[in-house]
Formats: sequence, C-alpha cells, structure tokens
Amino acid sequence: MDAPLWTDTHAPELAELPQDDAREYLQRAVDEPINLLLQGPPGSGKTAAARALTRDAHGVSESSRDDSEARRTSSGGGPDNDLIEINVADFFGRTKTEIKNDPRFAQFLVGRSSMSKRDMINHVLKESASYASVSGDYKTVLLDNAEDVREDFQQALRRIMEQHHRTTQFIIATRQPTKLIPPIRSRCFPVPIRAPTSEETVAVLERIVEAEDVTYDADGLEFVAGYANGNLRQAILAAQTTVEDEGELTMQAAYETIGEVGLEDEIEGMLDDAEAGDFMDARKTLDDLLVDEGLDGGDVLDSILGVARKRYQGERLARIHQLAADIEFEMQEGSSDRIHVSHLLAELGRDA
Repeated sequence: MDAPLWTDTHAPELAELPQDDAREYLQRAVDEPINLLLQGPPGSGKTAAARALTRDAHGVSESSRDDSEARRTSSGGGPDNDLIEINVADFFGRTKTEIKNDPRFAQFLVGRSSMSKRDMINHVLKESASYASVSGDYKTVLLDNAEDVREDFQQALRRIMEQHHRTTQFIIATRQPTKLIPPIRSRCFPVPIRAPTSEETVAVLERIVEAEDVTYDADGLEFVAGYANGNLRQAILAAQTTVEDEGELTMQAAYETIGEVGLEDEIEGMLDDAEAGDFMDARKTLDDLLVDEGLDGGDVLDSILGVARKRYQGERLARIHQLAADIEFEMQEGSSDRIHVSHLLAELGRDA
C-alpha cells in the first residue's frame, strides 16, 4: 500500500478512543503523568492510544499534528519530539549492522561500532531516556511489543526507569504482561485495552470514511468490522485497501476486495522468496503482515499452513506441518513471533 496509511493520517485523538474505560484512565494521566502498562490483544489500539495521550500531554496542536507524525515516522520521535517510540522488533530481530544503520538510532551510536549488540541496545535505551524534554517538564518513551524483551534487558530497563523517573514517563505496550518482570509491572499503572466491539469498529471506520469523503454503506462497514474480528488496525487497513481498489466502501466492494482474497497472495509471495533463498524479501513481507496488517505470529502461521496445503503434498507438506508445530510451541514458550516465524522461513529456504 503506497498511499499514506489511514492508521496514521486518521490517528485518533484521546477523546476518540473507542474504549470508554481505557480513555478515562488515559485522560487522567494527562494531568498526572505516571508510567503506564498498556495491555491488550494485537490491533486493539495500544500504540494509537499512547500517541493520543502524548499529543494531549505535550500540547501538540492540530495544525502541527501532521508534521509531528512525519517526524515520528522518520526519526522515531513523536509530538514535538517528546515521544520516543521504540518497537522491540527494532532491536531483537535485527543484526548489529541493521541497528547501527537505522537513522533513528544512528545519533546514539556514532563512534561506537565496537559495541556488542547487547551494549548497543542498552545504550540506545539509556540515551533515549536521558534526553531533555522539548515542550515541558518531561518526555515519554513508548516501548512497544514489550513481551519480546529478554529478562536481562528488562533488568536494564528497570534500572533506567529508576534513574530517569523524574523526567521521563514510560509507556509499555504488550499483549502478554505476564512476560514482564514484577519490578517493571510494579512501576507502571496497568491500563487494559480490550479489542473493540463490532459497533465500536464501525464507528471508527465511519469517522474515517466521512473524513475521506468516500461513498460507503452500513453493510460495507459492518462487513469490514466482521472481517477484522476485533483487530482495529486490520479493519482500518482493510477499509483503505477496499477504497483504493474499488473507489467506495460498500458491501459489494468490501466483499470483492477482502471477502475471497485475504492474505493468500502475500503468503504465496513470502513462501516463494523463502524457497528461492531471498530471505530478506521474505522477512520484509513477514514484517508487513505483523505490523501493517496487525497479525500475530499464530495468524501468520495458520495462513502459511492454509497456503501450504494447496501447493505441497507428501513429505514436503508433512515437513511444513512439523516445522509449524515446532514454531507454535516456541512462540508459546519464547519471546518474539517475528523471530520464530523467520526461523520457519529460513528452514524452508534450506529445505528447497
């Protein structure tokens, strides 16, 4: 999808968050900044909620909002640079070279090429927390997908939180809060963010398509909401895809776009790249599925198996089922879905 994502261009204000209970907690945190633990399923809006909170807390006006979003996308900063976003996959699923060459982190790692990957990560976290606030008395560090942080790095994060608690608010977003060590959980106020209902998803979609001046009908909105099944990010992206393909968001248009095709083409392409040894391309598609489409590792694994049953048979199909079973177990016991599904793709390349 080449156009600007609606998840960014129509990011909600704090008052527009669909979950009433979470919205009330976050509105109180604007005036009383505390560390927060946002916990909820993939696509429920944890990251969008954190960004909405910081826009209110750090006084970003509507006129400067687009510029702020552009800065966040390009540099990892946020509203007036007082929001620093760090997605755990930016670190733990990447090599030292990839981390060092990322423009968001390069400023922290100049002249430090001899650092170990562990020291690089700790240094970026510490430097991010130590930066002075631009627009107020404190800044916010958002650590996304925190369930993927290894325990030794969580201990380092705990020390950073203690050292900079007077000037830095930490917002930790996760779908598995039990994977965080107790000292981190105890330093954060928990805010459950549940998956939005179908009615709440429809209301969000209606706000967006009206702002886009798109032709739509109620059945089209409800079809997309049902397709997304509580994953708000997936619903918004599916709506945008439908409008780009069909020019409207009616029931017929939505069915033509997402009712039959789903993600099969992307999964097919990812498997083709993996088997051809183009692992970087395969992993890029995987990142798109996990981030842009809002899927979790289990969703991707199920889709891989669905495609595999159509294109393989015999020993080859049995091998993929065995790999998938091992990966599913590792995802339950381990940390990063991205790392584990990447392992499956690498194995497919070796088997080809």
